[in-house]
Amino acid sequence: TMNLIIRILLTAVLVMIISHFMPGIALQGSHGLSTGNFMTAIWVAIVLGLLNLFVKPLLVLLTLPVTFITLGLFLLVINALMILLCAKLVSGFAVDGFLTALLFSLILSISQSIVFSLTGGNK
Repeated sequence: TMNLIIRILLTAVLVMIISHFMPGIALQGSHGLSTGNFMTAIWVAIVLGLLNLFVKPLLVLLTLPVTFITLGLFLLVINALMILLCAKLVSGFAVDGFLTALLFSLILSISQSIVFSLTGGNK
């Protein structure tokens, strides 16, 4: 349970940092590093976690032939769709479009891999 809380907090911090530097991603409609933005980032982390747990496996299963044909690259599209869906569900989190969501999901995934490996969060 503590590991899950740490992962959510780390993801929220990454969401804040990425949204601060990346055009097309907004938390609370501003680019400041405020408390309200951190709460929105925590909601983004929670909702993304739930979407990845419940919705993503269904999408992957339904698009298995396409994913196979594209040698897994279609998973990037699915990740971008998860970001766009999260933006629809979390008020205060806005994503400009599909390409922005795709880039955001790539940066977030790579950042999470690095941070979780440095902090031992993958265990």
